[in-house]
Amino acid sequence: MSTLPAPSSAALPHGTPVVARTVALADPGPLLSLLPALDDPTSISSWVRRGEGLVGWGRALEVTTEGRDRFAEAQAWWREVVRSAVVRDEVRLPGTGPVAFGSVSYAASSPSGATLVVPEVVVGAREGRWWVTTTGTEGVLPSTLVPRRSDTREPRGVAFSDGALPPVEWAAAVQRAVERITSGGLDKVVLARDLHVDAEAPIDPRWVLQRLAERYDATWVFAVDGLVGATPEMLVRLEKGLVTSRVLAGTIRRTGDDEHDLALAGSLARSSKDLEEHEYAVRSVADALRPHCSSVNVPESPFVLHLSNVMHLATDVAGVLADDATSLDLAASLHPSAAVCGTPSEAADGLISELEHMDRGRYAGPVGWMDAAGDGEWGIALRCGAFEAEDPRRMRLFAGCGIVAGSDPESELAESDAKLVPMRDALTAGS
Repeated sequence: MSTLPAPSSAALPHGTPVVARTVALADPGPLLSLLPALDDPTSISSWVRRGEGLVGWGRALEVTTEGRDRFAEAQAWWREVVRSAVVRDEVRLPGTGPVAFGSVSYAASSPSGATLVVPEVVVGAREGRWWVTTTGTEGVLPSTLVPRRSDTREPRGVAFSDGALPPVEWAAAVQRAVERITSGGLDKVVLARDLHVDAEAPIDPRWVLQRLAERYDATWVFAVDGLVGATPEMLVRLEKGLVTSRVLAGTIRRTGDDEHDLALAGSLARSSKDLEEHEYAVRSVADALRPHCSSVNVPESPFVLHLSNVMHLATDVAGVLADDATSLDLAASLHPSAAVCGTPSEAADGLISELEHMDRGRYAGPVGWMDAAGDGEWGIALRCGAFEAEDPRRMRLFAGCGIVAGSDPESELAESDAKLVPMRDALTAGS
């Protein structure tokens, strides 16, 4: 099922085309500081890491698709938009010209579906070059003037409450998952945990994004259609035929003591439980990429990725594209990987439905961007929160843990707490 949000969007392929123009900019300052104050948090878009990437605002056009074909229908819509678009690109880098930001639900049954948003204005930065792209319909382009910086609004009166399962019940669900795994039928399952957020006033997504970027500079800080967060996991990047994917699975919490954390990193790299979990995730990614690639390179062993709050086992898988797949097509082939679902995926997905008692929405689904050539970057929506559709004072935060036979419920609960820290801190950093 595909739902186009406005008659103008639906008519574009057969009527007035999209018009997009990209021009070079002098250094406008930090990308996230350029985002304007908007009443609608869903009109802010971001994909930024260490000062580079893309930010956007407004909604020139958009599409939402649902069900098992949500990836394919969204991709078909974008191909048609690009085919009929009038584009003047004076910069010609990945991410210039018309760009769609996207997020996709974890489950095909989720009403969240897949949404692609083409902002009216996108500002990009890459290797010392900056640009602005404006996109409009009916032959009208928005202004190329970058707005003056405006102060972000600190969240007020933020309160957290249990989501679908209180901590004790979530730990019990982990124990049931371990029992199911040890009895046979599956090797790993990923269980999500959520928290509700209520604030006294509308939450400014720019505040959240800036706090995340300051504290977690190794992550991609994202905002798409009301989903905001920071992900350390690159599901897939496609650039000029080169495919890369960063797989994270296996986690240990940092203590803040550098010497102790170094010892913990060593124990993580030797942990049979974490290495087993990681192997399942890497294998699922490599198997999904091989049909699209002439060659795939998988390192023999993972490295330890150090983040501000946790450390992960990480592997960078690379391949050479052999067909005409776009970055979104590749994301569809990879989702759901063992890192967000489990293995075998069908059995793990069934156990998730049985134990989580909630709709994940777009948590653990692909999130990222794609340009007119199909190149782009898609991460996994981790360490994130989703704004409530009707009330910008409310959000849901998410975290997830990979459960294998050697998992301990209390340790997994502590890990989920650690993974909720980035969003909790971003909402209360000034309190």
